[in-house]
Amino acid sequence: MKKNINQVLEGTHNKPILVDTFYKETNTSKPIIIFCHGYKGFKDWGAWNLMATSFANAGFYFVKFNFSHNGGTIEQPIDFPDLEAFGNNNYTKELDDLETVIDWLYHNDTITQEADINDITLIGHSRGGGIVTIKASENNKIHKVITLAGVCDFGKRTATIGDLEQWKKEGVKYVLNGRTKQKMPHFYQFYEDFKQNEHRLNIESAIKKLQIPHLIIHGDNDTSVFIKEGELQHEWNPNSTFKIIKNADHVFNARHPWKEHFLPLELEETIQTCIGFLSK
Repeated sequence: MKKNINQVLEGTHNKPILVDTFYKETNTSKPIIIFCHGYKGFKDWGAWNLMATSFANAGFYFVKFNFSHNGGTIEQPIDFPDLEAFGNNNYTKELDDLETVIDWLYHNDTITQEADINDITLIGHSRGGGIVTIKASENNKIHKVITLAGVCDFGKRTATIGDLEQWKKEGVKYVLNGRTKQKMPHFYQFYEDFKQNEHRLNIESAIKKLQIPHLIIHGDNDTSVFIKEGELQHEWNPNSTFKIIKNADHVFNARHPWKEHFLPLELEETIQTCIGFLSK
């Protein structure tokens, strides 16, 4: 197993993007999977490294990365030492970061010895599910898209962060991170950026444009993004495949830190569902 960890890409928003790649060295082209983490997430969260290994062992070239403004740094890619960056994050920056990763794969001769740039799948968890859906609808380099507990509407989440007038007046709203106990800032630019790009950031519209294989996976015990959001996405694209993972919560029964050397059963089922879908 070949692992290249914390490779640094220059993003388009003055913050680096840290990238990991997992694959078996065989000198043959493998289908590429690019994984996007969710809100208050990071590439090394919980069981994501075990997930990456599972996909690599199944014959994929697996890529995961930290969004440039997720709150991590080069020195500390886990958790949120840079709350200023977190507060300045927004959906369009995440779409730009994903585009940077795709372009990096496309123009890296070393990578193309092991990876098939003509077979790229995006997988996104939670908020990342919305990001990969939008990107798949607008970038013809993407051949398949999978969402894991993906959100169906950025608008209602953006507007409900707090009272809009107070948010505008104070310039910032805070959300408590229950695990780290940090007060996570959202600067008002987050709302302004959403309103300026509202048409592009409409997940329903993006789903209805999809002409590629589309898999929606959701746990029936998800209390963060209710299963109804997965059902709506399937309604918007009747050609999609919708898989319910029984007894799975929002993170498919993983947690952070994940100290086991094996995956939770629900996340294992999720991964095997993805592999089966991608192998068709």
